[in-house]
Amino acid sequence: MLQLKSLGNQYIDGEWREGQSENILHNVNPYNKEVLLSYKMATEADVDAAYKASLRAQDEWAKVNPYKKRDILEKAVHYIDEHEEEITNIIMDELGGTRLKAAFEIGLVKNMIKEAATFPLRMEGKILPSIEDGKENRLYRLPIGVVGVISPFNFPFFLSMKSVAPALGAGNGVVLKPHEETPVTGGTLIAKIFEEAGIPKGLLNVIVTDIKEIGDSFVEHPIPRVISFTGSTKVGSYIGQLAMKHFKKPILELGGNSAFIVMDDADLDYAVNAATFSRFTHQGQICMSANRILVQKPVYEEFIAKYKEKAASLKVGDPRDPETIIGPVVNERQAENLQAMIDKGIEQGAKAVLLGNIEGNMVAPTILTDVTPDMDVAQEELFGPVICIIPFETEEEAIAIANDTKFGLSGALHTKNLERGVEMAKQIHTGMIHVNDITINDEPIVAFGGEKHSGIGRLNGEWSLEEFTTLKWISVNYGQRVFPY
Repeated sequence: MLQLKSLGNQYIDGEWREGQSENILHNVNPYNKEVLLSYKMATEADVDAAYKASLRAQDEWAKVNPYKKRDILEKAVHYIDEHEEEITNIIMDELGGTRLKAAFEIGLVKNMIKEAATFPLRMEGKILPSIEDGKENRLYRLPIGVVGVISPFNFPFFLSMKSVAPALGAGNGVVLKPHEETPVTGGTLIAKIFEEAGIPKGLLNVIVTDIKEIGDSFVEHPIPRVISFTGSTKVGSYIGQLAMKHFKKPILELGGNSAFIVMDDADLDYAVNAATFSRFTHQGQICMSANRILVQKPVYEEFIAKYKEKAASLKVGDPRDPETIIGPVVNERQAENLQAMIDKGIEQGAKAVLLGNIEGNMVAPTILTDVTPDMDVAQEELFGPVICIIPFETEEEAIAIANDTKFGLSGALHTKNLERGVEMAKQIHTGMIHVNDITINDEPIVAFGGEKHSGIGRLNGEWSLEEFTTLKWISVNYGQRVFPY
């Protein structure tokens, strides 16, 4: 049986041990405030030990037969299958995720590992012709070496695994730093899974700490060649610049301000359901969540009425209750930020047709209507169960409003005229957009990533393989070259 208490230490060089700091990190259930685990935090010395262990183990991993690597990754999926109920309980207790959210996240994780399990057999090279007689050019696809992964608190199991599994599959070592709010689901649980699957000791390391403890050492350390960060745009910008300063490749999956567009010919009931899922899944704490709903004026009032009724029906409460749709946001600071955004939106002229109660970090749905594109609620990422609705008249206006943001991650567009939807989607500056679907989509073989302030790079499938490998050119001259002097 998978025991939560067994996941309450650092995982460094294949050993479960305490961090060297005297500072304690308390892992708290966001719903009932129970302390689940307490960690002695990792220090800079622990970070150094983790990276050195990963580098040593990566040499060993590189020599493992690709078919055996595949088998090890597939064993990780089997372990998750065998312990799915325990993992579900951990997600509910550590994240405040509902049972529905847990099932959704675990499904994403298993698909991601299954895709990564194909990577050892896809490390293909090429032999290319040469302009010189008697010479051939060989291109070898090789692991980067060691990858540093920094993951967020919202979908930590999946968003950690989204980099960890492909990096391992491509032959790399990994050091993972989960968010301090979710050290188990985003970190030590993953270490346990791969430990049980049989990866070499030291290949994957998990550092549980706070940035105040280790400063910039996780990014600045000389060993990692790639830093994969998922989180806020503000922090991502800093990490990206720091990585580049030290000649490391940053992969940045950052914030969003997704537009959900409803045309006047849309199936309104279906659009309401899709927009509800796109905003309120996991309390709206998803980078791809719909932040702005744009509704064409002929159906604006009808959409609002239906959407309000649907949102008001969502049960708010204990994430362990199977009927709960909206559990707690991650902490009270996030709830206070949402309250401030709601207040500012109303002050700037928005109308609260549904004003949810906020108590502690329990936030009920709020719907702001008559929002204009220049309002703060329309420009900033609302990381919670708060949504703004904006009216528009023409296709051109909808596209202009959708593009009026520094972000460009996801989006959705609802219309019965599918080709019109596709043509509109092409004009919206975002990495992903979905016609007659939700804004929250992530598939293991489809390129995932954002434009503008929503990130740099693409993950999943062949794009992850590209990000976590490098190409080495080795030429072979079978004869002798003629020199001009």
